Formats: sequence, structure tokens, C-alpha cells
Amino acid sequence: MKMVKRAFVAGMALFGLASPAMAAWSDVNLRVGVTELSREIYGLHMLILWICVAIAVAVFGVMIYSIATFRKSKGAVPATFDHNTKAEVIWTVIPVLILVGMAIPAARTLVKIDDMRGSELTVKVTGYQWKWQYEYVDHGVSFFSTLARTSDEARQLDSGIRPESVENYLLEVDNPLVVPQGKKVRVLITANDVIHAWWVPDFGMKKDAIPGYINEMWFRADEPGIYRGQCAELCGRDHGFMPVVVEVKSQADFDAWLAAQQAARQAAAAPAAQTAAVVSPVDQVAAVRVAVAE
Repeated sequence: MKMVKRAFVAGMALFGLASPAMAAWSDVNLRVGVTELSREIYGLHMLILWICVAIAVAVFGVMIYSIATFRKSKGAVPATFDHNTKAEVIWTVIPVLILVGMAIPAARTLVKIDDMRGSELTVKVTGYQWKWQYEYVDHGVSFFSTLARTSDEARQLDSGIRPESVENYLLEVDNPLVVPQGKKVRVLITANDVIHAWWVPDFGMKKDAIPGYINEMWFRADEPGIYRGQCAELCGRDHGFMPVVVEVKSQADFDAWLAAQQAARQAAAAPAAQTAAVVSPVDQVAAVRVAVAE
């Protein structure tokens, strides 16, 4: 019992020394995010982390205590036994139970990540060098999303613009992806040239965009706002200049935005349709000649 107490004290001392460092590095941890998946992934990550911390404290505590207590200078002599069935059973059963306890919540989360049932909106995302195309399946809306002009100007050599003066430098686009709040959005991800990766940290999800292949993911954003990410797969010279921006709106605002996009698309298509309907005299003569020849 004394050995256990000493090991615990040694482990807590190590943890106390590590706490300031952990606080300083807290900004590199996973984000809690704004989706149920991101929160579950964060919770799973922290659960596994603390299990590993507890194991490390116990193991290193016992090691440090054993090294300090049973050393030659204190008269310790080598052990004479070489086998203990009870000890082997214990150190086999305990790790198995720990691994099973870790595997159950991990498997539950992995299954949920791949469950696309009940999707209320489907968006196809296509990666290009170096921009994104968003297509709202079943809604007839499609557009490209490229780096905002302010960031593009500032990144040019000898532009004279300090990047620090540009708000959201390299993280702003001209046309963000717009989705409704609280709705399950299914995202179909592919690419047209090389491999890209669509990543938004606050959603807790990242998927590769592979030419000729469609990956799937989903998210349900609980809070309205603008969420930023980037291409997370090295895809060429301008890899660092194709950000991802998602704007989450209330359902009413999203419906109004979608209706405006559909109206603009129809307005743009009308002149082209009228032009196609007009047949020139030359074309009329050519059509008559074809008819006579037949």
C-alpha cells in the first residue's frame, strides 16, 4: 500500500510539472467545434488522452519508486523468481479490459461518422487547382469559390500590401458555401485534377477529394456564423491559397439566399436561351438545302 501511495505522489508531481506546459500548448488541441460530431470526436479524444495519462502516471510512478527504492546502494539484490502466473494473468487481463473500454466508444463514434441517413441537404464539392466548386444537388445552384481578391492582391510579390493588414488573410473567399443551421448536410467530395482535401476544423471533419472517386461526410452546425478551413492535402503551387469558408444561416435566411441564387441563375440563363432560339438566315438556307437533299 505504501508503494502505491508513493507511486501516486510521484505521478502527481510529474503531472504538476507538466501542467504549465499543457496550458501553454492548449491552443494545439482539438477544437470542441460547433457540430455534434466535432463534440463527440473531442470527447473521445480527451477520454483516450486521460486514460493514457493515467496509465503513464501509474507506470512511471512505479518505475521511479522502484528505481529510487530498490537500488544497489540501498542493499537491494536481484530477484530469485522468474515466473508468476497470477502476475501474468493480471497484466494481461487489465490491458485487455482497458482496450475494450476504449474501443467501444471509438467504434460508436466511427459508425456515427459514416451514417448518412436522414440528410436534409446534399452538396457536391469538387476541388480544382486552386478553387472549390459547390453544387447544391436537387436545387439547381452551382458556383465556384476562390481566394478573396484582397488576399490575392496581398500575396503577390512586391504588392506593397502587408498581409497583417488584410482581415482573414488567406482565409477569405469570394463565394462561401452557405448551409442552414441545425440541418444535416451531406457533402459529396471529389476532385477534377489532383488530390485535394476539404477541411473545416470547427466541424471536426476532413475528407480527401480524389479524382474519379466520391467521398462522403456530413455535419450539422448548431450555431450560425462563418467557419473557415483550408485544403489539407498538398495539391500544387497554390495549395496554400484555396481556403474553405462555410456560412451557417438560419433556415429562413438560407431559404431566402437559395431563392435569390436560383433567381439569379434563371436570369442569367434566359438571354442565352433566347440567343440559341434565334436562327440566322444562313442557317435557314442550310436547313432547306439539307431537307431538299434528303
